[in-house]
Amino acid sequence: MKTAIIIPAYNESATIARVVEDVRPYGTPVVVDDASSDGTAELAAASGAEVVRHARNRGYDGALQSGFERAAALGAEIAVSFDADGQHDVTGLSRMLALFESNEADLVIGVRPQPARFSEALFNLYTRLRFGVSDILCGLKGYRMSLYHTHGRFDGTRSIGTELALAALRGGVLSTTVAVAIHPRQGQPRFGTSLCTNWRILRALLRALGADLSALRNCLDARRCIDLGKRR
Repeated sequence: MKTAIIIPAYNESATIARVVEDVRPYGTPVVVDDASSDGTAELAAASGAEVVRHARNRGYDGALQSGFERAAALGAEIAVSFDADGQHDVTGLSRMLALFESNEADLVIGVRPQPARFSEALFNLYTRLRFGVSDILCGLKGYRMSLYHTHGRFDGTRSIGTELALAALRGGVLSTTVAVAIHPRQGQPRFGTSLCTNWRILRALLRALGADLSALRNCLDARRCIDLGKRR
């Protein structure tokens, strides 16, 4: 089972080498350097990662898109997103890959002990009620590459890393979750802790709600057409 571990990274020189070394036993590390200025790319390459470099910062979703494109080019069957800041414990990654090996899931979503921001808690409330997923914004997620090939992209809706998972859940794929232990972060969070960051996440939530409402409306319209045809 060929696996790519996709690691979006922006100015993560303090942790990237250790993260790459930690995940190498589980698959091919694919570090997407999102126009860092601190030598992140060089450190990742020296640690044995496949490195994709962005000339300009494309954001988290854009970095994931590039990572999945490289995973597809490498012929990966499984792709796992993994944070570059050293917070994810690799035991969660190990349990996730075991579920794919045993064909228990096509999508596996990590669940942290608690969300980092109030906006994440709101997003998680929506996905828990809608799909039974209690931490949609966890950066540790695993996908069969067939899901990516079907959907075709990762960065079309500014979803803060949730687009492909939500598309798969709406499609009714076989999914499950794993608990993820979180270590203290070194350095500043990629998304920050400001009101602006919370607003970005809330906008992603509103887009997700809008997509669900649009799908529901289309379903109701289709049923009306069927009922009208039967009456005729």
